[in-house]
Amino acid sequence: MTSDQQPWGRVDDDGSVYVREADGERLVGQYPDGSKEEALAYFERKYTDLAGQVTLLEQRAKRGAPAGDISKAVTSLVASVQSANAVGDLASLHTRLEALAATVSEITEKQSAEAQAEVAQATRDREAIVVAIETLAAADPAKAQWKSVTAKIDELFARWQKHQHEGPRLPRSEAQDLWKRFREARTSLESQRKAFFSELDQVHRDARNRKQELVDQAEALADRGVDGIPAYRDLLAQWKATGRAGKKYDDALWDKFKAAGDVLYSARSEVVARDEQEFTGNLEQKLALLDEAEPLLKETDRTRAREALISIQKRWDEIGKVPRDQVKTVEERLRKVEAAVRKLDEDYWARNNPEKKARSEGLASQLTGAIDKLQAEIDQAKAAGDTKKVAELQEALDARKVWLDALG
Repeated sequence: MTSDQQPWGRVDDDGSVYVREADGERLVGQYPDGSKEEALAYFERKYTDLAGQVTLLEQRAKRGAPAGDISKAVTSLVASVQSANAVGDLASLHTRLEALAATVSEITEKQSAEAQAEVAQATRDREAIVVAIETLAAADPAKAQWKSVTAKIDELFARWQKHQHEGPRLPRSEAQDLWKRFREARTSLESQRKAFFSELDQVHRDARNRKQELVDQAEALADRGVDGIPAYRDLLAQWKATGRAGKKYDDALWDKFKAAGDVLYSARSEVVARDEQEFTGNLEQKLALLDEAEPLLKETDRTRAREALISIQKRWDEIGKVPRDQVKTVEERLRKVEAAVRKLDEDYWARNNPEKKARSEGLASQLTGAIDKLQAEIDQAKAAGDTKKVAELQEALDARKVWLDALG
């Protein structure tokens, strides 16, 4: 085979170039200004470009390019191959294009199924967004945390826009129905939010007015000093029950209310300081009285103990208050002395109760008689040498002596 020929074409002496096809040769052009080799190479390069286009289209089809695009490209290339002014295996290109055309329907079916699945998933995703905002709208507005609810609404709207811009196009009727539901739920939430904050503003205004009244009343107590503290505490209880007036006003009103209370408590602090100084002196006097009183814990003369205690109690009351943290300590020490003196009286009257004394004397007389009788019986038993009876009688005698000692 000469250089001016190859299996798919040849060049004439006048520079005419032919391509060989199944039904014969076809003139594809002329190349008069060059050699036959250059002429053939020129038209081979055109074939190579055409084959490259077919290869690129095959690769696009494998990567899942839209079937419509592949179909249009196949039709265009088939026409190009049929009339191509090129030298090469045009029949093989035609065969490859027929194979591509045959796969277009498969690609179309697959892509249609995928598109339908994407639309179905997008519909479910958008439905979920709608359900989420409808759930928010159906909740009790009185229990809503509107800051977080508003953030959630914004987030759902952003998701909606993202789906709308980036997701597949939904059927018009479904898209409109879902948007209508979303818009109505968002409008309902906005109405609820406005109503809530309108009511809250009214509540805050009422609370603000009420707290301003409490501030005025608290400030009016200043001239009463310490005596105004109970009334201020009542106002404080009312303040706590009033509710919020809005952060912007609450802090400022509270500062005024607290300042009014500080005036009263400052006055009390001065009184307490003076009292503490006085009470410290009182404590020293009462401690001295306790040193005088506590020896009565060992006193046995009830009259002397009672008279001493009365004198101490009188002076104790005249002294007055002691520091609060010392009240329990000194009072307990005095109570202990008072209890000891009271017990001396109780023991005395227990011994000298006329009725009890009479009963004791009668029982003592009976016991004495029984003791004398038992002693006589013991003497007789000893004389008779009855040791067993002596032991029994002695046991009875000892028991009666114990009883008699107890009465004494």
